Amino acid sequence: MNFSLKGSIVAIVTPFLADGSIDWDAYDKLVEFHLKNGTDGIVVCGTTSETPTLTDAEDEALIKRAVELINGRIPIIAGTGSNSTDTAVEKTQKAKDLGADAALVVVPYYNKPTQKGIYNHFQAVATNVDLPIVLYNVPSRTGAGLSPDTVAKLANDFDNIVGIKEAAGDLSYFTQIIANTAEDFIVYSGDDFLSTSANYAGADGCISVVANIIPNEFAQLMQLSMEGNVKEANKIFYKYQNLMDLLFIESNPIPVKAALAEMGLLKETYRQPLCEMDANNKELLVAEMKKVGLL
Repeated sequence: MNFSLKGSIVAIVTPFLADGSIDWDAYDKLVEFHLKNGTDGIVVCGTTSETPTLTDAEDEALIKRAVELINGRIPIIAGTGSNSTDTAVEKTQKAKDLGADAALVVVPYYNKPTQKGIYNHFQAVATNVDLPIVLYNVPSRTGAGLSPDTVAKLANDFDNIVGIKEAAGDLSYFTQIIANTAEDFIVYSGDDFLSTSANYAGADGCISVVANIIPNEFAQLMQLSMEGNVKEANKIFYKYQNLMDLLFIESNPIPVKAALAEMGLLKETYRQPLCEMDANNKELLVAEMKKVGLL
């Protein structure tokens, strides 16, 4: 199945109003912010979008709005994962119906399935929905992870399983996947800090958190590192490496939404159980943002 998105793919946040409803004006502005600043693609309804606290109707509205706003200018990947296989199939079909270009499907969380169970889960999604599927491996959140062998088998067995977002934090995992899958199988880093190193090893970019606040710079970083231009890529990486670290000083997306609020792009509002950033941590984040010229 033809899907070739590479580079900087932002895992966009969901802005909220004080009453907890979605701030559609801010959402529209964020999408335009990325279109103007060179972001290559957008993930809607990913972890960074606070999907555990979004309703199905809100998921659908966010995807629909992004499709309408972007109007084919860059690809849209919709997060459609669930710990229920039937639900993941339903959500992926809905994303296709709404016009998403691909689906990001996370390993079933909390259930802790075996590799066979994980394989069966993705098999069900891939065989029931004719849409490009990007696997999502993030064992720190799901409690179970995809083995490189299972990734290779899924990539080989299903034409519409086109790539993986790898967020286990292990560079050797990238090399195993790249070595054991076809050249056209897309490998994204799910970790901003490891993304340049992964690209040097042959990865295809990053589904990024920091791209929310430095879209132009991160797009340049991905392009340079995919080209193997280590010298120029490292200039950007070392400028922003502390900022990347600080965006995970508390659970994502707390720090990145705090940063966006400081930039005047949204209100610092979260869905519980997430809450506002600790004052000391926020002070560190703001100081770094000033250091790199964001404020």
